[in-house]
Formats: sequence, C-alpha cells, structure tokens
Amino acid sequence: MTLAALGAVVAAAPVSAQGLPLIRDTEIETLLNDYARPLFRAAGLGTGRVQMRIVKNDSYNAFVLDGRNVFMHTGALTQAETPNQVIGVIAHETGHISGGHMAALRARIARDQTRALLVQILGIGAMIGGAVAGGDTGREIGSAGQGVMGAGNEIILRSLLSERRSQEGAADQAGLTFLNATKQSGRGMLETFERFAQQEYISDAHKDAFVRSHPVATDRLARLRELVESSPYYKEKDAPALQLRHDLMRAKLSGYLDRPSVVFNRYPQSDKSLPARYARALARFFQGGQGGLEGAIVEVDGLIRERPDYPYFHEVKGDLYMRAGRMAEAIPSLRQALKLSPDASLIRVQLATALQNDDKSAMVAESVDLLRKSLIEDQNPRAYRLLANAYYKQGKGPEADAMQAQAHFYEGNLKQAQIFAKRAQTKLTRGTPVWENNEDVINFKAPQT
Repeated sequence: MTLAALGAVVAAAPVSAQGLPLIRDTEIETLLNDYARPLFRAAGLGTGRVQMRIVKNDSYNAFVLDGRNVFMHTGALTQAETPNQVIGVIAHETGHISGGHMAALRARIARDQTRALLVQILGIGAMIGGAVAGGDTGREIGSAGQGVMGAGNEIILRSLLSERRSQEGAADQAGLTFLNATKQSGRGMLETFERFAQQEYISDAHKDAFVRSHPVATDRLARLRELVESSPYYKEKDAPALQLRHDLMRAKLSGYLDRPSVVFNRYPQSDKSLPARYARALARFFQGGQGGLEGAIVEVDGLIRERPDYPYFHEVKGDLYMRAGRMAEAIPSLRQALKLSPDASLIRVQLATALQNDDKSAMVAESVDLLRKSLIEDQNPRAYRLLANAYYKQGKGPEADAMQAQAHFYEGNLKQAQIFAKRAQTKLTRGTPVWENNEDVINFKAPQT
C-alpha cells in the first residue's frame, strides 16, 4: 500500500481511539523495521513485539507511549539526512521502552496523593494529544508548569521534571549501548541532539517538538558527546545501499506530502538521481493538468527500467493508476510488486482493492484470499473492511458483519464494533475462528482511564 493510500487510518485500537494521524507504506515501514530490528534485539525486546509507526506531522519528533510502539514523525524522516540519524533516534526511544519509563510514570500516577493533578499533566489523553501536536510527556509537563506552580504544586512539578530528565539521560546511555552492541555509530544521535541544543534558548513557539519533549541540558550533551566519540564504532558510516534507500524514502514522502512546487524546487530537473526522479514523478502526478498521469507514468517507467527488481516503483505505478480511477491498469503493476515483495501485506491490500473494482466472482475470490493472508500478520482495519465488502458480494452476510466488527474495533470504535459483532454472532458457527474473534469483541471491556 503506497503512502497516503490509507490517509489517516489508524493501526490499533488504543492508538486510533485517540486520533493519531498514522499513515501506512510498505517501503517506509520496511526500511524503519530494518533500522530498528537490530536495536530491538540488542535491547532484549525480541522480534515483532515493538512496531514502528509513522505519524503524519511536519515537526521533527519521535516518541513512545507504551512498550509496543515507536512513533516517528514524517518530519523527522524527511529532515534526517542519513540513516544513522534516524537509527540514533530509534535507539534513544528504544532506551525508553527497555527502561520501562512510560510504565514508571503511569505507576507514579496510580500511587501519588495528587492523582488528579498528575492525570491532568501526564494522563493518556494528554500524552497522545501532545504527540499529535509534536511532543510527549515532557512537553505537557513544561506547558503545564506555570499553572501548576501557581496552584502551589511546585514541589510535585520539580520532582516530575527531575524524573523526566533522569529518564532522558538513561535513554541516551541505553541507546548508545544498543548501538555499540550492533556495531553502529552514535554520531547520528549526537548530531540530532547537538542540532536541537541550539534551540534551547529560543521561544517555545519556534522550537521543534523534539526539543520541547527531549530537553537537552549542556551537561547531558557533554556526557553524550564523550560516550559517542569514545565508541570504537564512532567512525562507522552507513552503507551506500542503505543511504540510497533512505534517500528514496525521503523523496517518496516529499512527493506524496509536499506541494508539487516545493518538490520541484527541492529536486530540480538537473538532478538525475533515482530519488530526485522518484519525487518528481509523484509531483508531476499531483500537479494534475493535461498529461499529469501520463507524464508521471513515463517517469516511473524510467525508474523501473533502471531498477526492475525494486518492488516499490511497480507499487507506485499501480497506485497512480488507482488514484486516476484506472483500476484494471493498476493490477499488473501491483501483481509485479507483490511478486518482488511476497510478504508485503499492504501491497496485498492494494491489489485486493483494485481487484474488487471488478465484480467477477473470480476477482472477488482472489481478493478474499489476498486479504485473509494479509491479516495473518497485520491487523489492518482497511483490510477487514475490504474483506467485509467481498463477503457481502459473495452473499456471506454474517461473515461480512464480523469483519466490519473487526474493522471498527481496530479503528477504536468499540460501540460500533460490538453492534456488528452481536448482529453476526447468532448466525456464525460456534467455535470457529471467526466466531471466537467476534466473541472477543463482544466481551471486550475498554480500559478505565
């Protein structure tokens, strides 16, 4: 599934219920997972337990809300010039997860005498609201500080700030341990924090979110620099192939998210590199006008001729045809993308979408097979909704309602999920996987906040 094809869909009920504007893209998610996997393994987090999530937000930020997700802003991905800079940020956030910092803050809320105050400052809704705006707990503490002190709670606030600073320093050191364990340089982490240390003394209105939520004290930066420069891996550089993938990611984000005029300025016609041509092809399509689609396809075809084995050029070609309403023409490109990347669940969903444009029973049946395979590893609400649509076409009403229930559940709409689940449950065969999943939705109790 190409970038923004899912728009602002959400990936899991606890997150989506709070309205985080997540986007999905196979190419970018695969790259971020390749960055993160060695770090997660070094941190003892295993594989598959922690997911990389992409938040559509222009500010430079990354954050964690729990022990299961690392959220990266698109702004951080586009502004980071090297893979190592992103890897350094992921290492730092991995330090927060391995240190149990969010759990520690929640435990403090539960035991503190002034629970109401702490919930206001650190509660789940506040944290996620800040994350959407570009921050995590540090930002909320800082912005709430003046009012809290005015209310006579200066001691509590100072204690919380001290704990947060301690957590930031601990995350730095843990992150560097993971980088050393994976034989990677900490230079990217240092470059990120040096960059934002320069913003410490400007007004909050003009600071990047990463500064507000990750305060960079002078002594902390000095310790970080000493640790990074003393590492035997300090001079390690990103492999050229990895740098190319990073540049392609940045070009794709720019092509899909920025105005065409911005893209053409950033990637002028004189730049003949793959990333520049990638970005310009997308910008040409979104520029519209006569020949927009045809011109974009010509440019993508040029990319494919140069790198026929790169699945995401084929995927983008299919996506552009779909956006232009030419579903049948998208199918061959999406089939080729899936052939080159057979484990890509989002590409399966994209192909299923194109196939469902044709009501022929064979096409619908193929889409069902693709969607069921995609859902084995990725609980994607759009896939559930498409599967529901296919089941309706096949006359399988109860199964369709059950899939609608799952879609609403993973979008965070528990009320609608249970309405569809209860409607389906009496007509499903008891004990089947569909019946069991439906039963789980019916019995699910939303956590109390």
